[in-house]
Amino acid sequence: MNCLKAKYITEVEPLIQVQTTQPRKQVGILGGNFNPVHNQHLLIADQVGTALNLEKVYLMPEYLPPHVDEKDTIEAEHRLNMLKLAIADNPLFDIEQAELQRKGKSYTYDTMKALIAQNPDTDYYFIIGGDMVEYLPKWYKIDELVEMVQFVGVKRPGYSIDTPYPIIWLDAPMMDLSSSLIRKKIAQGCSIRYLVPEAVRNYILEKGLYLES
Repeated sequence: MNCLKAKYITEVEPLIQVQTTQPRKQVGILGGNFNPVHNQHLLIADQVGTALNLEKVYLMPEYLPPHVDEKDTIEAEHRLNMLKLAIADNPLFDIEQAELQRKGKSYTYDTMKALIAQNPDTDYYFIIGGDMVEYLPKWYKIDELVEMVQFVGVKRPGYSIDTPYPIIWLDAPMMDLSSSLIRKKIAQGCSIRYLVPEAVRNYILEKGLYLES
């Protein structure tokens, strides 16, 4: 029995059928600002990766989010260092630094087009929260993007799963947790123990991050 329930799909098949003697790699991508990375990020990545039997799940930090109202964020170096600390004990995880290396605003279409060109033997499963699904029509080149990757939606209470786009829907334990909440707690002098990995908490304290609201 799977620990997560996959909706509207009986099995995961390669996105592209290619005649080859080598099996295609099945890889997950969880993008985000990770400002900072927290336990909900890691829980979702782990649950999706194991439920879909993915070879790896890459956490992919943005350099600059493509939103009109840009988020205030700390230097990419700190966010990357915290990610490295957060995933150190889970061999399923790795980090994709493509958007940090490219710099500029991070559009998922551009990133995935480049990754697919670099790794033609890999099928990508792009993980998003259920709260993001309603925004998919606004994503840059979304019609082309859904032909390139398989979206995986993690259901969230209060958000509809109705969408015209092909999505694998999964259930996962959810916490009312966000990076903005963690930043607020730090600025207010509150504890963030058990909200982020202990190594990440220690890094934040050592570097004095997020002390200003």
